[in-house]
Amino acid sequence: MTTNFALTRRHAMAGAALATLAAPRAMAQAYPARPVRLVVPFPPGNTSDILARLVAEEVQKRRGVTVVVENRPGASGALGVQAVTGARADGLTLLVTTQSPIVVNPPLMKNPPYDPVRELSPVALFARTGFILIAAPDFPANSMAEAARVLRAGPAGRFSAANPGLGTLSHLAMALMALQLGTQIESVPYRGSAAALVDVTAGRVPLMIDGFNSAVPQVRGGKAKALAVVARQRSALVPDVPSMAESGVPELAELEALSWTGLFGPAGTPPEVAAWWTAALGEVMRDPAIVEKLAQTFIEAVPPNSAEAFAQEIAADLAKWTRVVRDARIEQQ
Repeated sequence: MTTNFALTRRHAMAGAALATLAAPRAMAQAYPARPVRLVVPFPPGNTSDILARLVAEEVQKRRGVTVVVENRPGASGALGVQAVTGARADGLTLLVTTQSPIVVNPPLMKNPPYDPVRELSPVALFARTGFILIAAPDFPANSMAEAARVLRAGPAGRFSAANPGLGTLSHLAMALMALQLGTQIESVPYRGSAAALVDVTAGRVPLMIDGFNSAVPQVRGGKAKALAVVARQRSALVPDVPSMAESGVPELAELEALSWTGLFGPAGTPPEVAAWWTAALGEVMRDPAIVEKLAQTFIEAVPPNSAEAFAQEIAADLAKWTRVVRDARIEQQ
């Protein structure tokens, strides 16, 4: 019997090509064939952890798939991120994180242990948390416009601002505000928001930019003044506080600091996986009961747009905070 090896080889190559073309469709039909692991790079109780567990529970209930949450804290989120960058890009190991390990921490590192742009695939942004500028009760201003005049009038560094730690979004947002006002505001870092807020409400430190969930209760309790939401638009979660764009200070009209939570896969994650999760997260984040539940903790549910839109937002945020670290001369670690 004579075998035509050339013809056999052509048939094999054609078959391989057809198999490659069919693979995405097969994955879309079968995904997820096994349990999905959501890695959270922070300890239990963090915003990412709360949202990951909510998503896991709701997706299991709605789609009948097994989703497991795994906390991998350490090294400012790097350990959890690397647990995902080193995984197979099959959609079975995904990352749920706030913006810090993706767009805030890398510019602050001399030698980042990972490249969030090259080693991760953005899947979906599905929640946001706003930030607010607050002042101590005795601070000599009751609005952002008044505060801007006070900050510019005194000698550079006369006023200080608390933050929950060097390199946090709170720290960088205040540094950006100082740059835009053309003044200096001394950074006073603490270990977490709770300790920082104690000194702000006691009048020992006059200013702080912090997340809604920790700062707004202090305002509503009469222990601090709300000067502005650090965003271009007023927030529905804190409707009585004007935005920076409404502050009457033109230099601050574009000042915005928003903490987002998103889903990522390893680089090369198939678009079919992103589409599956975009649809699943959309179901969860459009549920009125979920929207209300999250709003009670000052978290805004965001039905995902697309992986491409998320990637664009990441690129813009990374460029912005890289510029702030450079222009404010924040020392890299």
